[in-house]
Amino acid sequence: MKKLNYRRIIPVIIFTLVLVVVFRSLFFASYEVDGESMEPTLNDGNLLMVNTFIYDITEVDRFDVIVFHANQQADYVKRVIGLPGDTVEYKNDSLYVNGEHWDEAFLESYAQASDSTPFTNDFTLTEITGKEEVPEGKLFVMGDNRQDSLDSRSFGFISAEQLVGKVDIKYWPLNQNSFTLGK
Repeated sequence: MKKLNYRRIIPVIIFTLVLVVVFRSLFFASYEVDGESMEPTLNDGNLLMVNTFIYDITEVDRFDVIVFHANQQADYVKRVIGLPGDTVEYKNDSLYVNGEHWDEAFLESYAQASDSTPFTNDFTLTEITGKEEVPEGKLFVMGDNRQDSLDSRSFGFISAEQLVGKVDIKYWPLNQNSFTLGK
């Protein structure tokens, strides 16, 4: 049986830990969900790992869950609904982007459990923003808890410069299923 050479292993472990800390601080940020606007996808107090560099190498996709600077004091977490050039409309509890119906499977269980109907009130971009389509460099975002979310229906479009990053992982609390957020 071979003995472990601790003099060789300890520097490797320390080097690995330093790399992990540097990599995490450069490319990821940790956020805590504050509020109920993203329920049932995210709950108040959930801890999230936010990928802060992904949008430097790829475009934002519809239904990405993002964190953005809402103002100088607060960051919000919301879901991207409208991309630049899109028309967005909600009619009879259904989302239409550019006239095409889009299924929002992530809302089904919450909408069915909701006492009030419609789950999402009817609107068009023109009615709430005065614009027919999402302007270049802007995004239209909504919370998954459509009845209790401060989102683009209230404050309008967000700018691409406000983006912090994409929520990739919900890692706390452990008693809830930790998962990678997908579409």
